[in-house]
Amino acid sequence: MEEKKLDINSILGFVLIFGILMYMLWQNQPTPEELEAQEKAKQEQVEAEKNANSVEQTKVTTTEDFSTGATTDSLKLIGLKNKFGAFAYSATNVTDEETVVESDLLALKFNNKGGYLSEVKLKKFVDFKGKPIYLVKDNNASFNIHFGTTDSRILNTKDLYFQPTVTKNGSNTIVSMKLKVSENKFLEYRYELKEGDYMMDFSIKSQGLSDVINSSQPIDLDWDLKTYRHAKSVTYENRYTEVVYEYEGGKDNYLGQRELSEDVAEDVTYIAFKQHFFTSVLLADTPFKSAKLVSKNLVKDEEIDTLYTKSFAAKLPLELSGGEINKQMDWYYGPSDYKILDKYNRNLDEIVPLGWGIFGWINRYVFIPFFAFLGGFLPWGIAIIVMTISIKLLMSFVQYKQFLSQAKLKILKPELDALREKYKDNKMKAQQETLALQTKAGASPMAGCLPALIQLPVFYALFQFFPSAFDLRQKSFLWVEDLSSYDTIAELPFHVPFYGDHVSLFPILASIAIFFYMQLTTGQQMASQPTQDGMPDMAKMMKYMMYFSPIMMLFFFNNYASGLSLYYFISNLISIGIILVIKNFILDEDKIHAQIQENKKKPKKENRFQRKMAEMMEQAEKQKQMQQKKK
Repeated sequence: MEEKKLDINSILGFVLIFGILMYMLWQNQPTPEELEAQEKAKQEQVEAEKNANSVEQTKVTTTEDFSTGATTDSLKLIGLKNKFGAFAYSATNVTDEETVVESDLLALKFNNKGGYLSEVKLKKFVDFKGKPIYLVKDNNASFNIHFGTTDSRILNTKDLYFQPTVTKNGSNTIVSMKLKVSENKFLEYRYELKEGDYMMDFSIKSQGLSDVINSSQPIDLDWDLKTYRHAKSVTYENRYTEVVYEYEGGKDNYLGQRELSEDVAEDVTYIAFKQHFFTSVLLADTPFKSAKLVSKNLVKDEEIDTLYTKSFAAKLPLELSGGEINKQMDWYYGPSDYKILDKYNRNLDEIVPLGWGIFGWINRYVFIPFFAFLGGFLPWGIAIIVMTISIKLLMSFVQYKQFLSQAKLKILKPELDALREKYKDNKMKAQQETLALQTKAGASPMAGCLPALIQLPVFYALFQFFPSAFDLRQKSFLWVEDLSSYDTIAELPFHVPFYGDHVSLFPILASIAIFFYMQLTTGQQMASQPTQDGMPDMAKMMKYMMYFSPIMMLFFFNNYASGLSLYYFISNLISIGIILVIKNFILDEDKIHAQIQENKKKPKKENRFQRKMAEMMEQAEKQKQMQQKKK
């Protein structure tokens, strides 16, 4: 957590500046004669501006006590009516200064011009270079209300000056930004910052403006943000930087990863400009009727160091009630941490890409709680290993079933080859006899496919889990500095397409483990396949996959999170060990052969699927025979 420190030079500087300001205020107090001359000059200036149809802003000096909200005016704002209509007399503080407030989690700045957040710093986090995390800074964001007035003018709040007032409500800090027509007529942005909370109350409210705002013209709220780069890998971070939104009573969606993505949604309850591990969210108590959303990729060349990753924009309509604006909302500026977002009970957990359907369910209710439990008393790298071992041991029965099915088919291979040779001129009959023999022996190929299908939800859920695990961010393990980013053992003096300019060790280890695992499984699978036409090509393709998959792993995961590569490395090592144990100590081919022979003697009851397949084959065989007779 960053701490603010004041040295003696800073204190002396502040005292000196304060003294100079007080002296200038005392010196600028006008005499009665000067007041009369100023008033005459003002009238002449107004007339001159009307004739020229131009506007010039008169400087105002204001001292303000932000703890009480009290304001002392040395000069009233004049001369802006031609440009801003009724809002010419909006605020008494018309400087470009910023209002600064803080909580234990956030440091915020509000720009008096426009009244919006001009800087948002997350105090507890730093980026890959050790610099503070800023979600908003240096004009990368804008917030504007666009509306028409009854005197046929079009105004943008980002061009107008708001009067700031800061007060306290218990431990909460309230920032009121008022765009004034008079003391009783204004447009107000109200922010309430809470200790220990990344969520901030926000409302837009107008008072006495029903005769100023043109209700026949649309009132649009525009929110734009260019997302800063915070991670070492631009490619990896940009893949998880996107617009996420909820609409129509609970549905969630996101814009794609194209160069330019656009969408229009109805009844939108929140919009999240999500980065990989941090997010900015605007939530509405009552849905916006519609939202026009735009996402643009700003990374043109990943080899060049970049400041921004994507540009997001949202256009939202505001409705009038009794001629006034009254919209209750919330801002969330904080980490994309599932545990934090889920506590708000506003469906914000959907911002974290955990996968759809059963994949998301497995992550939410199994992997996230279990991983958080392990991380409570283990280093995060060890927690990944323990979690991987636990999952593989629980799924070992699936591998056993799969390997047993392949072993049975391997034993039946001579008989299956004999059937195919016997009916080589009648492929349909060969298939019928093959299915009958496999069913009778209890060695259906489906018995090997089903266990593999059971593993798919777990495999995909973990693929989604590790890149989204906020707990892994900037956690070290062995030579890895950050488990949420790639590890580096060597820097390359050039950039390799699809690979990068560095060498990561964990993807290499994972690729080697995958190669040996595929050698074991491919060899067993090929030995269990019956000889038939096309098999040489099939064998060639399987051998090709045995080499292609590790190479693809090596390239694809070189820029991925090292925590994910660590999982695949350990997972494949355990799979190799389980297969060797099953093959050498559990499965006995002689016993399996004897069991198959016993099964063949017993009448085998076909299940519904097997009966249906047999009936379809018989019908196909009859149709073929009838066609041959007709010929």
